[in-house]
Amino acid sequence: MDSAFWWKLGLSFVVGSGWVALSTITAERYGSTIGGLIGGLPSTVFVSLLFIGFTQTPLVASETTTLMPLTQGINGIFVIAYLLLVRRGLALGLGSALGVWVVLAGSIAAVGIQHLWVSLCGWAVCAVGCYVVVERGMSIPARGELRVRCSLSQGGLRALFGGAVIVVAVWAGKLLGPAYGGIFATFPAMFVSTLVITYRAGGAEFSRAVGKAMMMSGMINVALYTVAVRYLYVRYGLLYGTVLAVVVSCVTGYVTYRSMGDRLSSPRR
Repeated sequence: MDSAFWWKLGLSFVVGSGWVALSTITAERYGSTIGGLIGGLPSTVFVSLLFIGFTQTPLVASETTTLMPLTQGINGIFVIAYLLLVRRGLALGLGSALGVWVVLAGSIAAVGIQHLWVSLCGWAVCAVGCYVVVERGMSIPARGELRVRCSLSQGGLRALFGGAVIVVAVWAGKLLGPAYGGIFATFPAMFVSTLVITYRAGGAEFSRAVGKAMMMSGMINVALYTVAVRYLYVRYGLLYGTVLAVVVSCVTGYVTYRSMGDRLSSPRR
């Protein structure tokens, strides 16, 4: 494997591990809404697209985004499956959710969607459907801070676990080839590690509350970030395109936070 891939793998670990630790500790200290919001911001997608643009061309990175909105919609379905089943145990909830993701992602890869508008339509259907399910079909109130604080060693272990999950996803995308590269760039590695850690820290209900907020944040912010990259990379190049896409993500993140603060139920301790 070329040296650029090893750099990508290392940066994915650093960014992913730090992001997982940040989101889970924030959820414990400031509640599920803020923690879930941070967990849903683009992190591994940022690294993946940046390295594709750096090692190949910004145009190739732009073209890679075609399936990403739709696969982010599938990530929302992944979280829904987890929310439905995690009360019966972490293994059943997470295992079933991953099974659903594999089937849906594999189906998308087999169909071979070539047009962004098809991907966006699929994403919109998933986003609306997931929102209706969690808001109308589930009772998952936001949770406040946990009384138990995460120690420095626990934070380090969380970072290592989260980074390891993300590295495995990046490696799998490399081994499976370009046809699955765009799909595995949005594999819910961040979701998986965050849900496991929050389940261990606060139980099923705390993890469900974080998962709900993270699903809403991720489906909006990651999808819109990939759309921004698609057009900004080609027009402004890799450096300025990345900076502008991050600015777009900051704006959508703030709007999402305001919306989530208004719509999610009051926190429970």
